[in-house]
Amino acid sequence: MDAERCATKQPFHVFLIKPSHYDDDGYVIQWARSSIPSNTLAVTYGLVLDCAHRQVLGPSVEMKIRAWDETNTRIRPARIIRRINALAGRALVCLVGVQTNQFPRAADIARPFRAAGIPVCIGGFHVSGCVAMLPALPPELREAMDLGITLFAGEAEGRMDELLCAAYRDELKPLYNFMEDLPDLTGAAVPYLPLDVVRRTSGVRTSFDAGRGCPFLCSFCTIINVQGRKSRVRSPDDVERLVRANIAQGVSNFFITDDNLARNQSWEAMFDRLIRMREEEG
Repeated sequence: MDAERCATKQPFHVFLIKPSHYDDDGYVIQWARSSIPSNTLAVTYGLVLDCAHRQVLGPSVEMKIRAWDETNTRIRPARIIRRINALAGRALVCLVGVQTNQFPRAADIARPFRAAGIPVCIGGFHVSGCVAMLPALPPELREAMDLGITLFAGEAEGRMDELLCAAYRDELKPLYNFMEDLPDLTGAAVPYLPLDVVRRTSGVRTSFDAGRGCPFLCSFCTIINVQGRKSRVRSPDDVERLVRANIAQGVSNFFITDDNLARNQSWEAMFDRLIRMREEEG
């Protein structure tokens, strides 16, 4: 009996959802294929995948990850809840990369999960920007916390282990605030999305961020408040690693973001590496 128990791993399901937003008539904006992939969804998936490979929840737990972008996929919370119950495992629902105009939709997705007792975490520019720039949390964030939704401010590199372990133990905090400690990107787990998600984008395109942060003080921009004024970049080795991981699954079309590519000290080495890979691999 003990051998059987050891051989059967307990599942822990992590659902990553990038919410869309409502139009003026209250309809969720969606397309059959979205044009620009969600970089935050790719970053978060890569971090959770790294945690699964390192078995941060222990060798007896099998982490199962699903990712959806609501701009190209219909999200049905009731169906996901039934699936979680049928799979008989613990779960965490993460609403990632939530912008200000997407927060009402994110909250609406989260409500049925919380009513079913399933942990939910919301992160992205709206949460991070409000925490960084406002003297107090606005009403919609306080309402979310009253519903038992966890808010995540800042970047998740180096913090995903803590979040997943807390969710697995049912010990999530109401707010995780990492705005004062933005992580280095060099050597961090790289952005990645599985092929079934990438196929939902036009041109089978995936995404990664080459750098974050900008030294300038433009008044119209929230980047300096959310991702800081220090340029933090992925190394050419990291870029090659993520590109090769995508090529291995048949994805060779990339949307690259950078808060200030001209200030990225690795820009030339990164593009030289991409050019060399293209010449070598076709």
